[in-house]
Amino acid sequence: MDDKDRKAHWENIYETKPLTTVSWYQPVPKTSLTLIDEMQLSLSAKIIDVGGGDSFLVDHLLQLGYQNITVLDISSQAIKRAQKRLGKAAEKVKWIVADITTFCADDTYDLWHDRATFHFLTNSADITAYYAAVNKHLAEKGKMIIGTFSEKGPSRCSGITIKQYSAEKLSGIFGQGFRKEKCFHEQHHTPSGNHQDFVFCCFEKS
Repeated sequence: MDDKDRKAHWENIYETKPLTTVSWYQPVPKTSLTLIDEMQLSLSAKIIDVGGGDSFLVDHLLQLGYQNITVLDISSQAIKRAQKRLGKAAEKVKWIVADITTFCADDTYDLWHDRATFHFLTNSADITAYYAAVNKHLAEKGKMIIGTFSEKGPSRCSGITIKQYSAEKLSGIFGQGFRKEKCFHEQHHTPSGNHQDFVFCCFEKS
C-alpha cells in the first residue's frame, strides 16, 4: 500500500468507525502507562505518540501532568476526534498529521511511543524509513516503547495485512543504535470479544 492509499484507508476508518468499536479501543492504556511510569521521565520530557490517532494515552498523560506531548497520525480525522474529545485541553498538545515513513521535523523526543503502528508497515522500504525516523528524532539516551502484533497475533487488522513480530525480530531491526531493555507479550481484549497477542519492547537509544 503506497502513502496515498494508506492515508485514504485510515481517513475512511476514522470517518466511519465509532471509537468504541475499533479493535484497538483501550479506555485505559495500562501497559503503556506502566512502562512510561517505570521510565521515571520528568514531566517536561518531550513525548511523541506515533500513530496515536484518537487513543486515550494523551488524556492520561495530560492528567499526570506531562507538559510536552506530541501526537502524530496519518489521519486528520483521527486527530480531529481526539481534539474534540479533549476540548480546551487539546491546546496543550502538539498535533501532527503525517505518514511516519516521511515524517521529518526539527524536534527530538525523550520518548517515542508506538502501540500498533509499526506492524502496518510491511515492505522493507517503509520499515527502513521508520527506523530512520526514530533514529533522527529520538534524543540520545531517549526511550522507545513499541508494541506490535506478535507471531501468535492476527495477520490482518482493519482490512489490511500486517507484519507479525517476535521480540527477536524487533530487536534485530532496532539492534543498531538501540539497546533493548525488555520485551514481553500481552493479550489485548477487543470490543468484539476477541483476543490479540501483542509483543512490547522497550529500547534506549545508545
